[in-house]
Amino acid sequence: MDLGGYTGLFIWVMVIFLGLCFGSFTNVLIWRLPRNQSLIKPRSRCPSCGNQLKWYHNIPVFSWLVLRGRCGFCHARISWVYPVVELVTAGLFAAFYARYGLSWTTLGFWYMALTLVAVFFIDLEHQIIPNRLTYPGVAVGVATSLVSAHLPWQQSLLGVLVGGGVFVAVAILGKWLFHKESMGGGDVKLAAMLGAFLGVGRVLLVFVFSAAIGLVISLAVMAFSEKLRRERLIPFGPYIALATIVVAFYGETIINFYVTHFLQP
Repeated sequence: MDLGGYTGLFIWVMVIFLGLCFGSFTNVLIWRLPRNQSLIKPRSRCPSCGNQLKWYHNIPVFSWLVLRGRCGFCHARISWVYPVVELVTAGLFAAFYARYGLSWTTLGFWYMALTLVAVFFIDLEHQIIPNRLTYPGVAVGVATSLVSAHLPWQQSLLGVLVGGGVFVAVAILGKWLFHKESMGGGDVKLAAMLGAFLGVGRVLLVFVFSAAIGLVISLAVMAFSEKLRRERLIPFGPYIALATIVVAFYGETIINFYVTHFLQP
């Protein structure tokens, strides 16, 4: 392998390593944000026995495998969600690097990716999307448009307005039709953040895809769960997160296909 090949391999290893490390940080977000805890202090502890974890207990994926999914002190079971979050984050980091290379666009989408992973699991468990995720995300999305060629900053700002505005309109319409909240404020702020990263066309596509994914999954889950069918405790954030990943990679292709086959005479 030539020097260039070694360099490329080294970069790939570093990208995956960074993805795993930021995946570990995403686990911190998932645990602490819904509980209004500091992201800095105290250091990570076992939720069962309260012992402060050693550094070798916190090696992404590896520690969970070596400890067989149990605490190194009290041997209480550690959720499989932890390594899954780390692996998914690393996979998204690798995918965005493969698409955009070493660029400001990649850095921006890395931030978006770890935010979406956190949103997926927090909203799934707690039915909230913390402002501490979405507000900084709007700023990062607009800032990314200023330093990269991926999206003009005007489109980014317009995406914030349109993304948030569409979800506000859906929330108002849903409350009028069903006499109860159909779209939470966290969903609106998440849509505004995604508009900053994706622009108008693709954030509208996220809305369409998330609604379609939500409908299919909700019907399937409620068919097998009496509790969900009765209480309808299915948050919308995870659907938005899934739709965003699809649109981030295939949005342009989908839009071009639609324009070519349905709008052109």
